[in-house]
Amino acid sequence: MASGDTERDGAGDDELREALKRLVRQLVQDEPSSKRRGEDLMPVLDAHLGVRADELPVVVEPISVHRWADTDIALETIAARDPGARLLGVGGGDQRHHSSLGDLMSQSEWGRFSSGQVDRLNVPTGPDTERATVAFGLHLLHHNGSPLVVLQRVGNPQYGSQSRLEVLAPRSEDAAALLAEVRDEAMRRSVLWRQVISFSGNPFERSMSGLAFHRRPDLPAGHVVLPDGTLEQVRAHVVGLAEHRDQLRDKGQHLKRGVLLYGPPGTGKTHTVRHLIGATPQATVVLLSGAEMVHVSAAAQIARAHQPAIVVIEDCDLIAEDRDHHFGGGASPLLFTLLDAMDGLDPDADVVFLLTTNRAEALEKALAQRPGRVDLAVEIPLPHEAARRALIELYGARVAFTGPAVAEAARDSAGTTASYAKELVRRAVLIAAMDDREPGDDDLAAATAELQADSAALTRALLGSAGDASKLQPGADPGVG
Repeated sequence: MASGDTERDGAGDDELREALKRLVRQLVQDEPSSKRRGEDLMPVLDAHLGVRADELPVVVEPISVHRWADTDIALETIAARDPGARLLGVGGGDQRHHSSLGDLMSQSEWGRFSSGQVDRLNVPTGPDTERATVAFGLHLLHHNGSPLVVLQRVGNPQYGSQSRLEVLAPRSEDAAALLAEVRDEAMRRSVLWRQVISFSGNPFERSMSGLAFHRRPDLPAGHVVLPDGTLEQVRAHVVGLAEHRDQLRDKGQHLKRGVLLYGPPGTGKTHTVRHLIGATPQATVVLLSGAEMVHVSAAAQIARAHQPAIVVIEDCDLIAEDRDHHFGGGASPLLFTLLDAMDGLDPDADVVFLLTTNRAEALEKALAQRPGRVDLAVEIPLPHEAARRALIELYGARVAFTGPAVAEAARDSAGTTASYAKELVRRAVLIAAMDDREPGDDDLAAATAELQADSAALTRALLGSAGDASKLQPGADPGVG
């Protein structure tokens, strides 16, 4: 083909593209006003910025999931200082979720970039509060006298997008100054301060991408039955040390600390943790257990930013098992994440790592023996007879059991746990309720006989009682003691 023919074909393609553009623009302009919604946003952005918006670079700031509500509050606060600030929605259907701000502006000539409704997303800000945050919207505002445009968009797994801010500014330093103030304001006004939170993917919880808020437990010390001096020792390290943080810092002493509660299942480790959380109302608390342990790095970041803080890791042996116990001699990958999180905090950080385990002997030596990671290990043992009596009285506080009946039930429950005592009282109340009468001593005795029967060996083992689990070998009859 001759070169002249090639040039004519290229020119023809250009003419065809221009013709199609003119046709699309004409169709958009000729659309009846009753059907057209919104206004073209490019002229609005150009007028606000004083330059062609699509010729400016877009500065992107990713936003972590647990900072979304804070960022929304910060942006609203900053925008409120400008009386002329506007918040506009963006039309264009699902296509806008796949497009960056730059992409949206480049499509404006096709009529896809127009004003619409502001998308909102309700997110929790506490156990009983929530906030309708901007999920997709344009902020037009002045910051320190400079015009800026901020596209605020929440991440959406359906579209493979991450939560972020996209900023347009005539000067790059103006965008940087705004984002810096957003970060500072978000920290000052963070909804996480002094909250009890966890990471959860349960769609039925009040959560946003796995962040859930919990009411702080109110568990008095009198409701924690432990050997004499045990609770006082733990409180001194968690609560007492925090109360004297200023004196310790003045003397160059570290505040970061690790506390390990160990002992058989059902002895009261979690109960003790609940008391400590309730006794530290000024602390931000992050709870991790089970599958949530993959968030240990994020938990440490939250704790570092919201001191004083407590990171609770229940059943830590699930990720901190000794390498000799692990298949192939290797450690769980989450173990190194946990160790990095504990080591990464400054010594004067007022952060407590509160760990619990049923198997202290299986803990990774790097966690259990390295100073500065765990500096207090406290055993929560099976309750002795006096403690068992106190536990039955505690759980039966609203039941008219006599002292001798409680003492007899405590004597007959050697080797059992606090969980056993709680279930014992519940069964006594149930026995009476089924006969439509108030519970009494005979019901407590009947419940004791029921739980101490050979057929209840598995139930006792599940409640943490000593001695029963060893009898339940694979293939054995649980009823044979």
